[in-house]
Amino acid sequence: MLADALGTAGRAATGRTGALPVLSGVRLVLDGNQLSVTGTDLDLTIQLTVEVGGEADGGVVLPARLASDIVRSLPAGKVELEVSDDNVHVSGGRSQFTVRPLSIDDYPKLAAPTTSATTLPAAEFGEALRQVVRAASTDDARPILTGVLFSAEEDGLRMVATDSYRLAVRDLPGQQALANAQRVLVPGRALGELARLVGGGADLVMRLGDRDASFEVGSTRLTTRLIDGEFPNYRQLIPADHPNLLTVERDALLDAIRRVKILARESTPVRLAMGGETLRISAITQDVGNASEELDAEFRGTDLVVAFNPDYLIAGVEACTGEHVTLATRDGMKPAVLRGQDAADYLYLLMPVRVPGS
Repeated sequence: MLADALGTAGRAATGRTGALPVLSGVRLVLDGNQLSVTGTDLDLTIQLTVEVGGEADGGVVLPARLASDIVRSLPAGKVELEVSDDNVHVSGGRSQFTVRPLSIDDYPKLAAPTTSATTLPAAEFGEALRQVVRAASTDDARPILTGVLFSAEEDGLRMVATDSYRLAVRDLPGQQALANAQRVLVPGRALGELARLVGGGADLVMRLGDRDASFEVGSTRLTTRLIDGEFPNYRQLIPADHPNLLTVERDALLDAIRRVKILARESTPVRLAMGGETLRISAITQDVGNASEELDAEFRGTDLVVAFNPDYLIAGVEACTGEHVTLATRDGMKPAVLRGQDAADYLYLLMPVRVPGS
């Protein structure tokens, strides 16, 4: 339990050295039998509360990675932490460690959120996060694209992310989490961490402020600064119609792409040749070799070949739900739209790759 808490909070601690070295640590504060564990880099904060056997109230800041590694290395059973003489003694079984703490006086004061709360079903929201966050950019040179747009729609909440090569849109009908026409941009990194915390069963509590957002799951609270800026007009990217429609079994498609991808070295795309009752997937890498595989499929439209980045394609198919997925296209150079066959609340748009002869 303590190891998990240290690892989770430690993911918000910064590994960068700077004006506040204390941010590389996790703060532990004991109050009775409640141990609060906090990690922050000032943009992202994760705080957990765990039940322990407390003897004397107090607080300390330990190096995040070191503390987590020590506790995880200890044998199963009771772990004891004792602060004395400017050192922290960590013991478990017959193992003992002594660690120099960081200055708790330098640790930033973190205020609890005071804005009104909205309760969301954790399982559904967690699934939406896993479907959408994968399309957010990780390139800090374009900070707007590293965020996920939360948008109030007429029938509920919409979540959108894009890295300019792909776009993910997920609707949560009936979830009125935002004010009318409100839009906020939440960092994808924070939501990726939130997705790891969200499980089935319990509800999730969200609070949106002017500059930050907080999410509470059980005894864990994640707080993040919002991103300032205007999200791209994603609606204009989604084709109004697509005359070519492929339907194929989801798991079979995933397995086939992964096999063919073995020969898709470096920037080699995978090609999807659609027509009739089969789908042919292939990859050709000069001076290495080629691979191909055929699948049973249903296709309506004009025969065509479309090529995609295999990793982006796999990510999109994985995000779709149901036994079958559909791939809708206009032609080999226009954006393609992936959906679960009977799932209207999610779409994954993917830009094709130009290949010789196309």
